[in-house]
Amino acid sequence: MAKEDFQERLRAILTKDPRYPAIAYAFVLESLERTMRGLRRDRCEGEARHVTGKELLEGIAVLAREEFGLLAQGVLAAWGIERTEDFGEIVFNLVEGQLLSRRDQDTKEEFRGGFAFAEAFGRDYRIDLRAKPSHG
Repeated sequence: MAKEDFQERLRAILTKDPRYPAIAYAFVLESLERTMRGLRRDRCEGEARHVTGKELLEGIAVLAREEFGLLAQGVLAAWGIERTEDFGEIVFNLVEGQLLSRRDQDTKEEFRGGFAFAEAFGRDYRIDLRAKPSHG
């Protein structure tokens, strides 16, 4: 697909559903690409393997931790993403905008309750500032 065509389709998605910024869509697409690369070993003789909602959510969590570390939950919240269902909305907007394809059995339900953001992104992580460095 030509870059101009992609951008035009993405603009149409953003106009129709302004809940999420373009960067959120780019992040989901990058997560999908990385997830697919990770699953390449499972491909059958040149046939692309379909990525499930659960697999994509796992890829999203990994990429968010890698890219944003302990700030991941805050970055996603700034993009309007506060639950895994938001990723499903983004994916299905991309499908409706003909930037992704889907199988008949693919549903938004696959994204419901995928993971707890606090657990996935280390919200409960604490640094003990009272710990004294050892001088050996």
